Amino acid sequence: MATLTLEELSQILAPGQPVAGLDLGTKTIGLSVSDIGRRLATPRPVLKRVKFTQDAELLLAFAAKEKIAAFVIGLPVNMDGSAGPRVQATRAFVRSMSEKTDIPFVFWDERLSTVAAERTLIEMDVSRKKRAERIDSAAASFILQGALDRLSSLARTAGAD
Repeated sequence: MATLTLEELSQILAPGQPVAGLDLGTKTIGLSVSDIGRRLATPRPVLKRVKFTQDAELLLAFAAKEKIAAFVIGLPVNMDGSAGPRVQATRAFVRSMSEKTDIPFVFWDERLSTVAAERTLIEMDVSRKKRAERIDSAAASFILQGALDRLSSLARTAGAD
């Protein structure tokens, strides 16, 4: 199904279907999952990246286990809004994944998600070592939570019409 906007996704999501958040890194993929009401994002253990084929298999197994209806993937645009090499790599990853699954992908601006995740982990007094282990999934949670909040806003707006 390739990529959708969040507005398009909101039109096709059935009730009770969780959504996953992804923070794509060069060494790991941070994961998070929404509750079935799509109100709260919860971090999951990261996937260690190997090769695309293995990454795709692990991600699709995760999606099947969690009954994921869509992926929200962080788009790492530069602070000035321009697209750098990481944006190209993320788009290429989604294109390749779209050949292997019908689960739709939504891009979400991830600017400052890692900074916010790290700040939260510091406030929770998580040690530097444990922060390094958890930062990608925490960032995936921030990415997904932003999208969930927007989905909720879209639903309220649609209900007001």
